[in-house]
Amino acid sequence: MFTQTDLYELFRRHLQLCAVHEGERVVVLSQGAERADYADAYLAAARSLGAKTFHMRLPRPLPSSGNWSVGASELAANPAAVEALKNADLLIDCVFLLFSPEQFAIQDSGTRVLTVVEPVELLARQFPTTEHRERVEISAEILAKASVMRITNPHGTDVSYQLGRYPTVTEYGYTDEPGRWDHWPAAFVFTGAADDGVDGRIVLGPGDVLLPQNCYITSPVEYTIEKGFITDIRGGMDADLIRSYMASFDDPRGFGMSHVGWGLDERAHWHGLQQPSFPGGMGMELRSILGNVMFSTGPNNELGGPNDTACHLDIPMRGCSLFLDDEPIVVDGAVVVEDMLPARSRR
Repeated sequence: MFTQTDLYELFRRHLQLCAVHEGERVVVLSQGAERADYADAYLAAARSLGAKTFHMRLPRPLPSSGNWSVGASELAANPAAVEALKNADLLIDCVFLLFSPEQFAIQDSGTRVLTVVEPVELLARQFPTTEHRERVEISAEILAKASVMRITNPHGTDVSYQLGRYPTVTEYGYTDEPGRWDHWPAAFVFTGAADDGVDGRIVLGPGDVLLPQNCYITSPVEYTIEKGFITDIRGGMDADLIRSYMASFDDPRGFGMSHVGWGLDERAHWHGLQQPSFPGGMGMELRSILGNVMFSTGPNNELGGPNDTACHLDIPMRGCSLFLDDEPIVVDGAVVVEDMLPARSRR
């Protein structure tokens, strides 16, 4: 059980990683009554470091269709609030602004943005470290130089991504650089292919994960991808549910291929969605598992692409092999590049 004092101490250490110092402007963004304890603890922690702080609290969202619509926020109807947030040095986002035009505008002003929406149990267990940052940044350097990514697995996956069109993105759980976004907890790296540059087959097996559904696949699901778009999804009940979910957005752009990459945190657990382990949240632990390969469908505007559909799925997969220009990076679910491994695992 975490007390408010525990939160304060955890968040103070986190703000120190983010290089918060005297005179900086730190703003916490929340919505309704959600994460009010996070907001209070962050404000107190930032003030203890000499920062100037305030709390922007948005009204509760109106009832929706029940779909997880990425890129939608209450800030869209409040340009004055966006302008106020542009004046911050650091924005603690306890709402989840990712993919929204408002977040992009805030970042473009030089404000660094940190999303913190996961349960405190995960925040504490996957607290960011400089070693994880180094591991992610080394991975990003290798990924940024590659022209082709190929992914295979024992279920029949064989898909190729033509790289180089979009930047490589790092997530390691904190941010100390102007205009940079990150998400705590996280330790992974990703990029996107050319808009028409993904071809092949992806086959999910039992134990692979669907996010935001926060559930495990129980039977094989086969995707056919041609020129960057999913043209067919086959399988049993899991495939039916995926097709139904994607169709509910009534947006063919939801079938486009989005980002792809791999996880780098040995502290993340594959069983993390199972009860009683799962504390809630949006599945960031599963995205970060060391050696998982995650592909995504839908929007690529986070990378600077044109697809801003609200239909988005992240799918971490077990036991995959990932090659960059034919060089193995992940083999059968294990990272094989020494510099990407925990220090204690290196030879």
